[in-house]
Amino acid sequence: MKKKRQEKILQLISQMDIETQEELADKLTELGFQVTQATVSRDIRELNLTKVSNGKGKQKYAVLKNDDKHLSDKLLRVLKEGFVSMDMAQNILVVKTVSGMAMAVAAALDALELHEIVGSIAGDDTIMLAVRTVEDTKIAMETIRTLMNE
Repeated sequence: MKKKRQEKILQLISQMDIETQEELADKLTELGFQVTQATVSRDIRELNLTKVSNGKGKQKYAVLKNDDKHLSDKLLRVLKEGFVSMDMAQNILVVKTVSGMAMAVAAALDALELHEIVGSIAGDDTIMLAVRTVEDTKIAMETIRTLMNE
């Protein structure tokens, strides 16, 4: 039952902007799962979910793709230490980094496996991220800003 419930949670957060544990519990209940807030809280921890911006001024649950917490911390540190600025040109996101850090920052961004980002190309101090749509570019930028403030 736990496995099916957690699979359903992953499906729900990939299809909807779910902002709170209560909202997630309500959706699960609607689908026939009997859950408590404590169960949902445990599932969120076990699935390594985090909150990211939905690009509309609110937050939503998303999967932090790296299961190795230590590695995730390292990648986040690389991102924070190397990041300088970012700007968008339609569905292209350009990230400026400290000189020599673009490849490491691009690897950190790739490891996040953000749905909005199709791929990246890194030079010495600049990364070009191909993003699915203009709206997705805004969402990706907000997600990166949120990560930078953690």
